Amino acid sequence: MPKQHSPSLFAPRGWPLWCLLGVAWLIGRLPITWIIAIGKLLGRSLYWLSGLTGASRRQITDTNIELCFPELTASARAELARDSFIHTVIGALEITQPWLNPGRNLRDRITLHGVEHLQRAAAQGRGVLLVGGHFSTLDIVAQGVTAAVDLDVMYRRNRNPVWEWLQVRSRKRYFDGVIEREDTRQTLQRLKAGRIIWYAADQDYGAKHSVFAPFFGIETATINATVRLAAFNQSPVIFMSNFRDPDTCTWSAHFTPVLENYPSGDDLADATRMNAIIESAVREHPEQYLWMHRRFKTRPPGAQKIY
Repeated sequence: MPKQHSPSLFAPRGWPLWCLLGVAWLIGRLPITWIIAIGKLLGRSLYWLSGLTGASRRQITDTNIELCFPELTASARAELARDSFIHTVIGALEITQPWLNPGRNLRDRITLHGVEHLQRAAAQGRGVLLVGGHFSTLDIVAQGVTAAVDLDVMYRRNRNPVWEWLQVRSRKRYFDGVIEREDTRQTLQRLKAGRIIWYAADQDYGAKHSVFAPFFGIETATINATVRLAAFNQSPVIFMSNFRDPDTCTWSAHFTPVLENYPSGDDLADATRMNAIIESAVREHPEQYLWMHRRFKTRPPGAQKIY
């Protein structure tokens, strides 16, 4: 094994995950139609079982959807929660293809819209911040996007050494740089070198590095790293959303033009603007957003906890 592989990879506590990866390796070699069909079945089953057991992820999903879509009826919110489970499971199974079966060519199934905006921004040589959200198609579109542009990706380190090894190793097949989110030094170096850095800006990292800006009408802890990074090298900022069409087994990635007057110098205004962009993309296909994560965990001073 290469030297960078820690011996802890093969510790007994990691054996169950290795067994699971063996199953995932086999899934990644099934026909794409089968993978999506299995995802639909497992997603519905998981939604039903989580309702019986009161699982926390079901409770978080239901709470988020109730907060963000108060205009929907109870039955419509339940249907959206169920579809969210389905697409989350499909996404988990889809990832077996780029990660564990990279020889499968998916490019013809991935359509890019507006990628010329990203290419022109990269040509300026000041680096580009490609901001995304936690849609269930994050990794499956990597093959198509990296075929059009050369870019790096930011990720969150996982405490499990087997999963950490897998996600870094798998993403390095498509991305030149796989940057841990807290590695500010490498991030700045790569922006200065003119690299495109792709990362999601819609998770709750606490109040210390955030401002509270509206997201679906809720005051939400929103990271201000985007404006800080953009200001460092006057790097243009572009937003990318990505979706699947389960009926045709295809995926699409959509790039906005460069955000004008961003950053503006007003952190709250910039955070509000970015949240509005993400919200608009989520509303296109709300069932494909990761409602299972505690987006509203950090509350403004004096506000009641949500979860």
